[in-house]
Amino acid sequence: MNYSGKQLSEIACVQRTSDRMVQECVVVPVPTSRFEGQKPGTSGLRKTVKVFQQKNYTENFVQSILSAMGSGLEGSTLVVGGDGRFFMTEATDIIIKMSAANKVSKLIVGKGGFLSTPAVSNIIRKYKADGGFILTASHNPGGPDADFGIKFNMSNGGPAPDAATNTMFENTKSIQSYNICPDLQCDFHSIGVYEYMVDGKPFTVQVIDPCADYIELMKSIFDFDQIKALVGGEGKLKVLINSLHGATGPYAEKIFLQELGCPPSSCIKTNVLPDFGGGHPDPNLTYAADLVEAMRSGVHGFGAAFDGDGDRNMILGQNAFFVTPCDSLAVLANNLEHIPYFKKSGVKGFARSMPTSAAVDRVAKKKGLECFDTPTGWKYFGNLLDAGRISICGEESFGTGSDHVREKDGIWAALAWLQILASKNTTVEELLKEHWTEFGRNFFTRYDYEGCESKPCEQMMKNLEAYISDPASIGKVYTALGKSYTVSAADNFSYIDPVDGSTASKQGIRIMFSDGSRLVFRLSGTGSSGATVRMYVDSYENSPDKLFGSAQEMLAPCVEVGLIISQLRELTGRQEPTVIT
Repeated sequence: MNYSGKQLSEIACVQRTSDRMVQECVVVPVPTSRFEGQKPGTSGLRKTVKVFQQKNYTENFVQSILSAMGSGLEGSTLVVGGDGRFFMTEATDIIIKMSAANKVSKLIVGKGGFLSTPAVSNIIRKYKADGGFILTASHNPGGPDADFGIKFNMSNGGPAPDAATNTMFENTKSIQSYNICPDLQCDFHSIGVYEYMVDGKPFTVQVIDPCADYIELMKSIFDFDQIKALVGGEGKLKVLINSLHGATGPYAEKIFLQELGCPPSSCIKTNVLPDFGGGHPDPNLTYAADLVEAMRSGVHGFGAAFDGDGDRNMILGQNAFFVTPCDSLAVLANNLEHIPYFKKSGVKGFARSMPTSAAVDRVAKKKGLECFDTPTGWKYFGNLLDAGRISICGEESFGTGSDHVREKDGIWAALAWLQILASKNTTVEELLKEHWTEFGRNFFTRYDYEGCESKPCEQMMKNLEAYISDPASIGKVYTALGKSYTVSAADNFSYIDPVDGSTASKQGIRIMFSDGSRLVFRLSGTGSSGATVRMYVDSYENSPDKLFGSAQEMLAPCVEVGLIISQLRELTGRQEPTVIT
């Protein structure tokens, strides 16, 4: 940073001795200019580390977030935590110095700047903070040549809604300066309370144990003794937990090893690394292949993997029996009475993102409960949770959560499964097959084409827009691999929030067929560069002789129809997806 001689003379921080050491700091306004493209996506701003390292880039975005708080900024309490990825430490230091300069009263910071995403949500809610910064690019790779991200959660603990992120974005387009206390020094690697005087007003940083509050929350939700009787020690159900070198590592060790008594070999990749060990911290069959391979041996009866910031999960049964996120949400919804938290609070309703299969809808119908179909992005569940309309919610992108926080929560999902298995004395595969027998099965898959050139992808979406707008598309018949599909409806999904009436449009192209099958096409909003195309395929089956077949085999004809309609292969040049879920 460049300062004038006058500024440099003014910003010297002076230590004064009283009952404790208090650092006195002066606010410095730093001239800056706007950066293009600082528009938060569904989960904040994600770019490469090198972009965030540009002079004033991170400071501009942080100032734009703080300014978006308006009159609620002065005297506020905020939380700061990140997933341990590269550049987290530097960003934490910037946020502390800028929060002090912008009249924030107090920051609650995880030791070292570290907190999982659901842990941040819990701390905001528990300590009644006014919001919080989460330093993560979620399931994106980490390291100096990979990705970083900043998102802001509101006072309810949930991601900022569209209105707030739109204000942040507008601020990034008009910013001319930011405020900072450049010489403020905070040892946020040591637990404690640090006090300062900033232009004559007090400012406090409280550095906390990242795990303590979250573990206390989990113990209030689940019966740890009952789960421990299932998994703790020799002769018990063997579990294998893979943290992918992400944020859940310390939480997993404390919960599964210390609290539940699992042997040390039960938890792998729990050491948090700034580049996630060179891996892709996304808990799916491709990027958590080592967990899948280990589960194939049949030694372990339960497996789970979590993503970089700890909000996503993948569940596996013995012999790598895969539970789709859609099925996971439905099974949990159907068995909440086995979890102490819901025995006490009751079960209200359910919600899922639009691309997620309708499996949970069938559970809601049987139980006589509401079930909401929302756009992709956890922020769309927030109003429903706050209004008491839903108890649990989920996304096909490996996100599951409940009203205990306002984020999806990977470890919570794993514990919920173990609680139900312990209560019903069953296995993952038995529980899921029992569910399919009762409700039928929504066969579901997602094809991800990552890092595509943007222009061909945008052209594909324009073509699909024209397709769904053409009345002649309804009734068209497509045949592939010996099976025919007739288009019955098509649209670009839009949503009206039932709580506040806000709207979200153009949330994904949907093409529905007369047999109940469905295609969805979206461009992802969570990448840092290029484009990620996602094609979702969902088909319902209730014939007893077809319930237990291979999902990829059952869906292959509909997948091919989706590729034909979208011309995805021709436009992207990709013959195969990067990831198949």
